[in-house]
Amino acid sequence: MARTGSRAERVAERRQQILDAARTIAEADGWAAVTSRRLADAIGYTQPVLYGHFPGGKTEIMRTVALAGFTELAAATRVAMRGGTGPQAVAAVAEVYLDFAATHPSLYEAMFQLPIDARFAQDDAESELRAGFDALGAALGTDDGTVTEVFWSALHGMSQLERVGRMRREHRPLRIAELAARFAT
Repeated sequence: MARTGSRAERVAERRQQILDAARTIAEADGWAAVTSRRLADAIGYTQPVLYGHFPGGKTEIMRTVALAGFTELAAATRVAMRGGTGPQAVAAVAEVYLDFAATHPSLYEAMFQLPIDARFAQDDAESELRAGFDALGAALGTDDGTVTEVFWSALHGMSQLERVGRMRREHRPLRIAELAARFAT
């Protein structure tokens, strides 16, 4: 049995190396630069090894990276809220979300823009996606998900407009305060 455990550990470690390399390459040069050849070179394995771990290729790798990103964003959101609700919690969530999008643009792109077959706000969504959605909604209080969807879309729009320089950076605190005033219960 110990042999199986160490093989499983090696497989998990190799899989994580592939994901880490993909994320590093994407953050440096964009997702178009994440190719099986470049990944294989980055981790020192052959391309067939990559497909052995990710039979779905690049799409499966992007999806797995995106799911990990939802977990990271949900955790950061919960920490920022400090268990509260209301305007301060909404503002904290907005700030963390926008900072996350700005700090990890390629990860954010995988999470919200690339075709990874993700159903973010659906009841049958993967646990990572559901946790991300629930973390955004937690600051808002209870709703049927519609208010959370509107809040999320506002944050997403702001993040995209900030990214391309179409919103004044110095006005971010004012935009966040406006969101908090409108979305806090």
